This record gives sequence, C-alpha cells and structure tokens, in this order.
Amino acid sequence: MSVSSPCDHRARRAALAAGLGVSLAGTTLRAQDAPDGEATVRNERSSAETRGRSAGEVTRDDLDERAPRSSPDALRFVPGVTVQQTAHGQASPFVRGVTGQQVLLLFDGVRMNTGVYRQGPNQYLFTVDSQTVERMEVLRGSASVRWGSDAIGGAVLVSPRGPTLDPARRGLTLHPSLRGRYGTADGELGGRAELDAQLGGSVAVLVGGGYRDVGQLESAGPVRDLAAGRVPPVPYFEADGRTQRGTGFREATFDARAVWRLRDDLQLVAAVYGYRQYDAPRTDLCPPAYGSDRECLRYEEQFRTLAYAALRGDVGPRLRDVDVVLSYQRSHERRRLDRPLSFATNGFIDDVDTLGLAMRAATPRVRLAGTAARPLTARFRYGSEVYRDSVASEAWITFTDVDLTRRYSRGQYADGAWMVQGGLWGEAEVAYGSRVRVRVGGRLAGAAASAAGDAASATQPVDVSSLAALGRAGVEWHPTAGLALFGNIDQGLRVPNLDDLTSRQQAGPGFQFENTALGAERSVTYELGARVRVARLELEAWGYAMTLDDAITRALRTSADCPAMTPQCAASWSRFQLINAVGSSVVAGAEAAARLQLPGSLSFAATAAYAWGEGPAAPGSGASRVPLSRVPPMNGTLEARWRHEPSGVYLGAALRWSADQTRLAPSDLGDARVPAGGTRGYAVVDVRAGWRWRDRVRVGASFENVLDTAYRVHGSSINGPARSLLITVATRL
Repeated sequence: MSVSSPCDHRARRAALAAGLGVSLAGTTLRAQDAPDGEATVRNERSSAETRGRSAGEVTRDDLDERAPRSSPDALRFVPGVTVQQTAHGQASPFVRGVTGQQVLLLFDGVRMNTGVYRQGPNQYLFTVDSQTVERMEVLRGSASVRWGSDAIGGAVLVSPRGPTLDPARRGLTLHPSLRGRYGTADGELGGRAELDAQLGGSVAVLVGGGYRDVGQLESAGPVRDLAAGRVPPVPYFEADGRTQRGTGFREATFDARAVWRLRDDLQLVAAVYGYRQYDAPRTDLCPPAYGSDRECLRYEEQFRTLAYAALRGDVGPRLRDVDVVLSYQRSHERRRLDRPLSFATNGFIDDVDTLGLAMRAATPRVRLAGTAARPLTARFRYGSEVYRDSVASEAWITFTDVDLTRRYSRGQYADGAWMVQGGLWGEAEVAYGSRVRVRVGGRLAGAAASAAGDAASATQPVDVSSLAALGRAGVEWHPTAGLALFGNIDQGLRVPNLDDLTSRQQAGPGFQFENTALGAERSVTYELGARVRVARLELEAWGYAMTLDDAITRALRTSADCPAMTPQCAASWSRFQLINAVGSSVVAGAEAAARLQLPGSLSFAATAAYAWGEGPAAPGSGASRVPLSRVPPMNGTLEARWRHEPSGVYLGAALRWSADQTRLAPSDLGDARVPAGGTRGYAVVDVRAGWRWRDRVRVGASFENVLDTAYRVHGSSINGPARSLLITVATRL
C-alpha cells in the first residue's frame, strides 16, 4: 500500500483551492429569516417528542457558526453527550455513557439502526450530511416505549432542512445556492450546490449535492499515557510527530426533497438522501497497534441511501399530528485489509436492505373536568412501526504473490440473514391547568431473526423471536411561572441483532465472534430534573440512574475457542465472544446546562456532565463488579456569543474540557484506543467570527484549538485537530 506524504496531500489541496477559487454556499433560511415573506417548510414534530424529558438541541444557526466536521461532531456541545472517533471518517455519540447499538438514530422519523449495527462505537451517524440538517435533538435516557429497540441510553433525532414554500406566490421561483469550506488541519476542501425551487403555490423542491476531499489530520502531537508518560501505540504518527496516519477520506452526497402542501395543516413529502464515502482507513488498524506498520484496514466504500414518502399533518379534527412514513434504506460497506508481510489481502462486502413502515398520530386535547381557569385535559399519542433488514455478506482472501483469490464460505455476517422488528405503542398525557402534566405510556415490542447455518465455517443457524412489554411514566410540575420540576421512569430494550448473532469481526479490543444464544438486554432509567427560567437566565439540571439487566458484553476467549475458517481470530492479540452478563449494570450521573442572555446581543452558555458505570465481572475473573467500558469522564463546555444585527457581524469563543478518565473496564485495558492508565483530561479553546449580509451571503471562520493543545476524547483512536483555521463561505440568490 502506498501512502502519500502529508506535504504532498496538502500541496495538492492548495493547488485545487487555487484553481477553484472561493466557492460559495447557500444557507438554510428558517421561517423568521426568510426574505420577502417566504417560509421554509420545517418539521416541528420533534419538540413534542422530547417534551418533559432531558434533551439537548443543535439548531441550524449553531451548525453554521460552529462549522462542525460531521453530524456527530455537531453534538459536542450537548450536555451528556461525548463523541468518540475510531477514525477520522467515523464518529459515534456516547449518550449517558453508552453508544453504538444502545443509542437509537432516527433521520426524519426513519430508523437508521439496522440489524448489523456493531457493538460499541460505530460510524453510521457520520453518514448524515450535516449540511442537510435543520435541527438535531438528543433525547437522553431510555426511550424504547416511544422509539422501540436500541433506545437504551437515548435517541438522536435528526430533522432535515426543507425547501422554501410561499403560499402567496405562483409560477416558478428558483433560489440557487453554493457553499464552500476549507480546513487547514487536514487540508479539507469541499463544497455543496443546491437549488431551492417553488412550483406554483403548493409544491416546493430542494435538490443538492456535495463533495469534499479530506487529508491526513494534523494534531498538536501525542497524548501521553497516564501510567508512565509514554506515547500510546495509537495513533501512529508520521515523521513530523503531529500528522496522524490512518486518517483522511473522500465523500460525496446527494439529496432531493419535495413537499406538496395539500392544505395548511397537511402535506406530502418525498425525499431521497445519499452518502458515499471512499478510502477511509480505520485509524487503530492502519496500522494496528501490535502488528506491521504496513498493515491497514480501509473502508473502501461506506455508502448509505435512504428514500421515503410521508404524509404529515392533521387529517381531521380527531386525527392530529399524523406521520405515516414508508421508507427504503440501503447500507453498503466494502472493506480491505492489507497484510503485505503475509502477501495477502482480505476483502469484505456487506449490504443491508431495510424496508420500513412507521405510523404515528395523536388525538386533540379534550377537556375532562375542572374549571375554565384550571381545566383537566387529556391527549393520547399512539403509533406503530415495522422494519425488515435483509443481509448480503461475502469475504475473500487474495494471495498477492501469486495473484490468487479464494472466497470464504461466509462473510462477516451470515449471508441471506434477515431480521424483523417493530411494535405498537401509546402514551396518554393528562394536564391540570398549566401547572401539572402526567404522562403514562406502554409498548408491545416484537422481533424475529433468521440465518442459515454453514458447516464449512461452523456457523450455527439462527431462528429466534421475542415479544416484550415496556412502560414509562413521567410527571411535570410548574410550582411557579419560572420553575419546572420533572420526574421520569422509562424502560429501554435492545433485542440481539444480526451483528450479535452472526458476526465475526475485528473489534477494538481484539477479534469478536458470534453467540446465537444471546437474549435481550433491558434497562430502566430513573431521572429527576429542574428547569429555571427567569428574565434572561435559564438553568437546567438532571440527575439519573440507569439499571441494565442481561447486558450484552464481551467475554475473553482462547484461540482454541475460535470458530473454523477464521484465521484472523487465532492471529489476534485478544479474542472475545458476546454474552449476557449475569446481574445488573448501573450507569448513574448528572447533567447541567445554563444560558444567559445579556443586553447588547451578548450571550453565554455552559454545560457539565458526569457519568459513572459499573457492572458484573466476567465469570472466572476473580472480581465481582468492574467499571463499564469507555464511560466518559466528567466533561463540559463554555460558549460566549456576540451578534451585531445591523452589520451582520458575529463573534464567539468556546471552551471544551474534560477530566482524566482512569476508571477503566477490563476490556479497556487491552484496547489500543485507551492509553495505559487512562485518558488524560484537556481544555481546548476555539474562537469564531463571521459576517452575514441580508441572508444572502455568509462568511465564517473558526480558529480551532487556539492553544495548540494535544488532546483526545476518551476511547478515540485519533487525537483532536491542532491549531488550525476552518473557513466557510456561503451565498444564496
């Protein structure tokens, strides 16, 4: 494998930037910002979904000012959320100490989690183009009653941007726009072009496409371990001691969204979103910590395509907030593992096709009793969904010295496996005036999975099904106009998916193989919260405890336990099999957020979060309880913003900080992504500035890591960017 030097990579990007000049990009206008009385078609559903729960939000304005590198990166300022990166082109949000299969991702109400989502950090939220996003909300805590399987630690709700639709206009109205961005830390150069078109008074379309080329990421240097001050084996640095190998990627995106307004409160939506990522190495395996420095696992293709049609709005006086979505999603991965010392290359292709149908609705609020000043009212929300995943998986090995390719009898997953999951749910909300609201809900959840056996690889067949009942209850009390108190009990569920039941793969701590006898893991989240709103100040704090029973975790195995036809298993430093832990795991913690708006358009925001996790030890380990893996340390943020509306100028500064994390799980001790003794804390300062002219032109600059601090988020394979500049320019005609 040939690797270009960072100097060559950046020189090529500089030349490309000079040749293209400065590209411009369009900003998404919200209803209050749209010129000439226009209004953007937006999805207002998600605010109702998070009401009364602990949640955080990222708006389009936040995205424009902060200029995150990805959709997961946009969540770094949400309390209770940390973002782990196994690679520069991958990122996974930890919500209250858990991630991956235990956090549900939804795009415009469509479930993103498929039957092959991996345990631990995964890359799939990275496949959502942040430039198509209007708003992201993080619902913290178990949420399976409303959202179904996988919402153990919470759910990430992504709402996309919509086209501009002005009912007063007739004929054809076109708004082309362009966006460009350049970053010095990794030589990022990219842009997006889009067309916002209105066809008559009731139809609007937003069509766009983007591309970016991202090089090797420069950090401020190694983050030494806490045990002896040594440089960890991951990431591997180039000769300059700052540029990280195993980083860089290319990506292309496309999207089209059409909205047909049937009437003021009802619309049809048809949309397609595509993501194409190429040549993205997995940093901790390119090269591996304890292998040849010429070995590399690379995601040659990471594709996702989502298409759906939806009916949304009020169908009648008794059928409100209707949301019926028919969706199709295809996920495609092609990976290549180069092993030049063995004169071999391993190849893998995995495809997942998902069909989904989700329906949600609500009744109008009806008065049950009480007085006009303090009525007793009720409202009922309900819904159902079903998703079916079909898997195609293959693997092969090419002996490079003789140019001979041999196909394995199975891929990473059992080829032809399928999984169906869904359920029925309902939730009643009873309100007494404006002071008290009580919410009670339940779900009946079902799942089934099937996979054929394979004698050549000792793959056991899978034929499992399950049915479970879940519940939740919550109370919201407003003793005064500026104070709200909350209490919630929510159950979570995650049924074993096809990754748990059939996969054989290289994970961070070592090689992991399947267990067909796994059962579901269930959680209960207890949380108390308070919110204070007085004049220009808003304070919010939450305390929580989550119990997790039958948690699916990794157990150490020997090379003798390796399944047939899997040479990577015996050759790995460690081997694991998934099991259901006996006993309860616990994650407890607290989150706080504060926002202060001062005269003169000056505002401040701060967050802080702490999580602590512990679970039963693996059998035979000699311990009874051990820390849970990769639970984030105490961390927080501080932001200051100033806007001068007449001139369109804005300024900002941000601090992101984290304490040391020395409380490690047994699996963390053998994970190259976790330095010996734990991960060092950090404090990183960013400065931002920009200018906006009449919603037509926006220029922004983010001066990242001003102090050139060497840092990494706990559990990540890469260190954060060095002192660098990220520039965005946008225009809309």
